[in-house]
Amino acid sequence: MRILIVDDDAGIRKTTGMAVELMGHQAELAPGGARALKIIGEEPCDVCFLDVNLAGENGLDLLEKIQEAQPGIVAVMFTAYANISTAVEAMRRGAFDFIPKPFTPDQIRQVLGKIERERKLEQRVRQLESQLTAGAPEIDFESTEPAMQRVLQIVFKAAETPATILLLGPSGTGKSVLAREAHRRGAQRDGAFVTVNCPSLSRELLESELFGHVKGAFTGAAGDTTGKVAAAEGGTLFLDEIGELPLEIQPKLLRLLQEREYERVGEPRVRRANVRVIAATNRDIEAEVKAGRFREDLFYRLNVINVALPPLRERPGDLRRLADAALQFFSAGMGKRVKGFSPEVGEAFARYEWPGNLRELRNVIERAVILSSGEEIAMADLPEQFSSCGGAAVQVGAPVTIEQLENEHIRRIVASSKSLELAARTLGIDPATLYRKRQKMADGQGSAE
Repeated sequence: MRILIVDDDAGIRKTTGMAVELMGHQAELAPGGARALKIIGEEPCDVCFLDVNLAGENGLDLLEKIQEAQPGIVAVMFTAYANISTAVEAMRRGAFDFIPKPFTPDQIRQVLGKIERERKLEQRVRQLESQLTAGAPEIDFESTEPAMQRVLQIVFKAAETPATILLLGPSGTGKSVLAREAHRRGAQRDGAFVTVNCPSLSRELLESELFGHVKGAFTGAAGDTTGKVAAAEGGTLFLDEIGELPLEIQPKLLRLLQEREYERVGEPRVRRANVRVIAATNRDIEAEVKAGRFREDLFYRLNVINVALPPLRERPGDLRRLADAALQFFSAGMGKRVKGFSPEVGEAFARYEWPGNLRELRNVIERAVILSSGEEIAMADLPEQFSSCGGAAVQVGAPVTIEQLENEHIRRIVASSKSLELAARTLGIDPATLYRKRQKMADGQGSAE
């Protein structure tokens, strides 16, 4: 790293510079602000060691000037023992750490090692974010469906407040993606987005993962852990599938939501938390409350803002646009020139019930692009469950039942309508009746819900 050392004591500048160069870094020396700003103006530095008390200058004022001249530079303050309170103030202004005078080369080595570890961690996070972005289509938060438009409107408005958000809906509808977008649009966007998958662990391990534990709290607790609540400090805690949260942990979560307090497992000390909570579930929470599997008071505390994401089969107006976006993404990523879908595939997509929702759509199209051999996705490229959705449509006058004719008519109207409400109006029935008929059609095909 290129390290700038700013101190009005020539001896400290020289010995510190020698120490960092022996550690394999490049040292730049400056007796005061003018020279320091000139050095970083010529070439950026990675780290700046800065004395709080400079001859004729205030180190805190110079810290701000250096940060303005080079945003992102890591500043470490030098201070006498009597000025530690000043160094703490410098850290509040953005300094990374401070070293009290007199200091040793080993103290310099320790703080540089800490900086290097954090730099590597940040690089790793950026790499993972890049991999995630490259491995999935860009998320589309637009919709032509009134129900989905309403969901987005409510969530994005609530995102600007600290209110708890509860996202409901079947698996694969995009609850976790929407939760992350709500975090990105909120005041806590600079904090971490931390996910807890509630059904993934036993009660004991889940409590430890959520709140942390101290050494010896239980068998196998060889050291202290901070927990996901602490990791989300200043950011968002996303509780995925909260409907499966064990009853024993629910009072502790209620306390976190109401009092912003919690305790690590095995530790009596009460800790404060500054986290925004977003929860999601594919279960009927009210039914869980009635069955005694979910606390009523916790439900009402979570239920400040709640929205239900519609399944993909209730978003016919969005289906083709989402499919086209996924096709373009996977075609480009695999170096293929697949430009569209055959008419039969388009018809099959419109008829299919999509029990796996957006997740299933993405997987189906990725598979189809892999298997495709032409410029269009054909029926042969789709999984077997689509075979009953394609082919020739039922025709009036053909040897079919009235029910088959009705089902075919409903499928066509739904596929050509911008929303289920409009489809119901065209069919001359109310939306609830249309929903029941489509549910019956899905059950008749053996589709899972």
